[in-house]
Amino acid sequence: MSEKGKIREMFPGGNTTAGSFFHFKYMIAPATNRVFIIKGGPGVGKSTFMNGISREMVERGYDVEHFHCASDPDSLDGLVIPTLGVALLDGTAPHIFDPGVPGAVDEIINFGEFWDTSLLEPCKPELMRINKRVSMQFQTAFRILRQAKMAYDQWQWYMEEAIDHRKYNRVSRLLVESVLEGAVPNYNTAPQIRHLFASALTPKGILDYKETLIEKDMKVYTVKGQLGTGVKQIIERVAKAAEEIGLNTEQYHCPIEPDKLDMLIIPAIRIAVVNYSPPYHFDPKNLEGVTVTGEIDLNICIQKDILSEYEEERQDAELRFHELLEKAIFHLAKAKEAQSEREKYYVRAMDYDKVDKKRNEILKRILSYV
Repeated sequence: MSEKGKIREMFPGGNTTAGSFFHFKYMIAPATNRVFIIKGGPGVGKSTFMNGISREMVERGYDVEHFHCASDPDSLDGLVIPTLGVALLDGTAPHIFDPGVPGAVDEIINFGEFWDTSLLEPCKPELMRINKRVSMQFQTAFRILRQAKMAYDQWQWYMEEAIDHRKYNRVSRLLVESVLEGAVPNYNTAPQIRHLFASALTPKGILDYKETLIEKDMKVYTVKGQLGTGVKQIIERVAKAAEEIGLNTEQYHCPIEPDKLDMLIIPAIRIAVVNYSPPYHFDPKNLEGVTVTGEIDLNICIQKDILSEYEEERQDAELRFHELLEKAIFHLAKAKEAQSEREKYYVRAMDYDKVDKKRNEILKRILSYV
């Protein structure tokens, strides 16, 4: 392999209006050959460990997948090297990974072996105080997000009242037919469905990694519309239709409504269907080599005469939602500040020479799987 590998970036979990929401089990494929589960406290170097291995593999031409932490997007929850069937996963709470086939497939790397306990024990009261502060800030953020969801639902309700459903169903049917036109059904095996997040609510605001997931030769369909026009539902219809003819799908969920979809990728036919509506600012037209095959605007389904009757109430709900969302992000940032303060204690106690030695050992083993 001469060219550098590509990095696909995504989130396995999210800070949502339904609380912390995780799709950890979809990080790795069923046929993964080796899973390294990394245990250890905050700031011990788990993410740096994975990033170091990732750089080496990318330089050698291997594509990798980075799974970012929504509560600390600069950190990794996991690294996967698909062509080798190798995964490295953060196994500390809330990422609970227990070995499924210990030794044969899964093994634990314990970073607790590399810290000096005598430097941590005297700090126990302060660490417990910081842990409490982290927890309180997260709980505050999630309580505010629940309030935001109420405003969101009200905003959406007014819009739904004004939708012309006959027109919506016609547009939906045409999109499904266009996306799956020429697709070869596969009824021999059950389709594999992968659920993840391409964007997340983070201490830095809304972060989006869709540009790393849509590849140059893909055809892209964009779907836009005001909240309540059925953007996410139309993406779900395409996903369901693809599943029914046996196609594998990657289904990326909404960070605000985690049970709904924001993006669908169908690898076999090289097609992506993307939510192109606020508050997201991702524009696939800016991606080099990407063809926007269809642009669907569901605002054409709005009956404006009906919507005008509720416009003042709708605007009020929209404003409240955005204000509460910003407030929740503020508290996520406060939680991250406290987490960074906690990490300093562990950084002082770590022997990073031993961590580097362990990383080189694991890298050597990964390369042996080639």
